Amino acid sequence: MTTLEEAAFAGDEAAFAALAGRYRRELHVHCYRMLGSYDEAEDAVQDTFLHAWRARDSYDGRTYFRAWLYKIATNICLDVVRRPTARDLVWLQPYPDRLLDEIAPADDRPDVVAVDRETIELTFLIALQALPPRQRATLIARDVLGWSAAETAGLLDTSVAAANSALQRARVTMQQRLPVRRSDWSAPQPTAEEREVLARFIDAHQRCDAAAAIAIAAEDLRISMPPDRLSFDGLAACLPLFERGLGPNRDGEWRLVPTSANRLPAAASYLLRPGDTVWRAFKLDVLRVHDGKIAEIMTFGYSRFPAFGLPDRLTP
Repeated sequence: MTTLEEAAFAGDEAAFAALAGRYRRELHVHCYRMLGSYDEAEDAVQDTFLHAWRARDSYDGRTYFRAWLYKIATNICLDVVRRPTARDLVWLQPYPDRLLDEIAPADDRPDVVAVDRETIELTFLIALQALPPRQRATLIARDVLGWSAAETAGLLDTSVAAANSALQRARVTMQQRLPVRRSDWSAPQPTAEEREVLARFIDAHQRCDAAAAIAIAAEDLRISMPPDRLSFDGLAACLPLFERGLGPNRDGEWRLVPTSANRLPAAASYLLRPGDTVWRAFKLDVLRVHDGKIAEIMTFGYSRFPAFGLPDRLTP
């Protein structure tokens, strides 16, 4: 054990908090993948640290402290998804890139894996949430965290054969649920093409130009508005939304702030209503771009703004 670990497990609460705090962000992302909810992930991490502190005497030092925390966090998440008050995809929430960037390999922690788009993109998370809980945990451990079959079996207190079987079933389900048309998801940040499309999206909204917004939309555009289950599929079905938001009968004038979520381009929208003097927080649009066109827009409420470091209003 390191000196910090020795102090932590000897009962030094400050040392334990410092030790566990090193892993807070990556554990939060792990719980987010398991639960699909930023807020529920926050609760799960808090519970993880509390449980770890209370169970510190059970840590024998034979496993890495990080792996021990992951096991606690995974079990807490499994308990959450098994509760009778069933959670479902309506709770899916975006994750700010500015917080994902806090996770990066370092000389003293080479086991930390940077968060790539393919492991955090909203489409991937939706498919992930459809897996049975233990299959979900298995796939995250093997294909996202890069753990071995033996490490994964230890994480879930099962056999290597059972872990491998769960992984195979999970991979088949993911292949069936993920869209056939997938762009290169290896980029850690929105690409130049995506940033250009986002700039055009922002410009069209701030000029209230519905035609310009429609011009950058794909024919198979999909618009969804979690937690509402309703979605609009196909450009023809989405046209009334553009006309309603940007046409002559719109609710006011728009100002948009570029940001990014789940390694995708995003825009925070503020609305200036007639008679008002400030632009007030309204919505967050996360865009999926393919071949220079917007293939999908996931619209979230302004309650997510604080996590993105966004203000609740803009002044002239």
